[in-house]
Amino acid sequence: MPKLDSYLFREFAQSTFAALVVLLIVSLGGVFADVLGDIARGRVPAGLMLAQLGLQVLNYLPLILPLGLMLGLMLAVGRLYRDTEMPVLTSVGVGPGRLLRPLMLVVGPMVLFIGACSLWLGPWARDYSQRMIEAGQRSLLVSGLEAGRFVEFPGGGGVIYVNAMSDDGSQLGRVFVYRQDDGRMDVTTAMTGELTVDGDGRFLRLDEGFRVEGPLDAGLDFRLMRYASNELRLPSTEARSRSDEPELAPTWTLFGDDRPAAQAQLHFRMAPPLLALAFALLAVRLARSPPRQARYGRMMMGFLAYVLGMNLMIMGTDWVEDGKVPAALGLWWLVLPLLAFCIWMYVTDGRLKAPVWKRLP
Repeated sequence: MPKLDSYLFREFAQSTFAALVVLLIVSLGGVFADVLGDIARGRVPAGLMLAQLGLQVLNYLPLILPLGLMLGLMLAVGRLYRDTEMPVLTSVGVGPGRLLRPLMLVVGPMVLFIGACSLWLGPWARDYSQRMIEAGQRSLLVSGLEAGRFVEFPGGGGVIYVNAMSDDGSQLGRVFVYRQDDGRMDVTTAMTGELTVDGDGRFLRLDEGFRVEGPLDAGLDFRLMRYASNELRLPSTEARSRSDEPELAPTWTLFGDDRPAAQAQLHFRMAPPLLALAFALLAVRLARSPPRQARYGRMMMGFLAYVLGMNLMIMGTDWVEDGKVPAALGLWWLVLPLLAFCIWMYVTDGRLKAPVWKRLP
């Protein structure tokens, strides 16, 4: 029945797309708040806000898409039951096996895309985001500094003003820096300046200037010095990630890494597409409802199942990393039983029970 397949595919695809759009809009607000928090704490340069927002969304897609797929299928199948279309289809022999073809036309590409996001796009986004932050910390231009304007240091703690600046933001002219710490202030001026970064943090190297240091409140404990070259340590930002950190490593390198953290990260990346397939099959069974019955209670059950599954996945990842669960077992103790249960639920959906007189001994 190609017309039936086309109709069901259209219903499944439209509802899934609508659910994904709503979830992405809601999630975008949360990700935006996290990025703004990192900028306020000085972990991320302000000039990288939009780039970091897009990369963080890619990072969270493996956790968002399974829920959107599940809710979208529940909305579509629930509407078929509400409008009594599903009982009509069942009466002409369209059962779970017959629904599998149009269902897989939607679920299959989504599962593959979730797998690509989890195994490739997500790690790439995390690694590229970290490299952008490290590159941005080497440039005051990316950090938000502009010539002719007073700019607060990321995370607070001081103000900097420059009269001129090179195009790449590394060379500064006529610099004024005000800092305060532990009840004392520090005012530094210089004719020229340059930003340098090493393993200990970020430093502003100043040439040909003056420095005044003294108490913020009452007191005469002031010191004045004239210098030819001086280095000021800028407020510390987030520690640079190691190049061998499992979260930033490509997936194919984790297969040969025996560290518990690497194996935990590998299982964490393989689990989302399998969980998405399980939730999609479970959605068809949970969406079954008699006509004129409210369907939102069953959607709440599906949402709770998703929350429970994802929390167990995150907790299981921590257990593998801490050595509480063997690396060989990984997250298979969660994924395989859940997938088998959801397949059984889908296959037995709509199966009639034997009459009572046949079940009597």
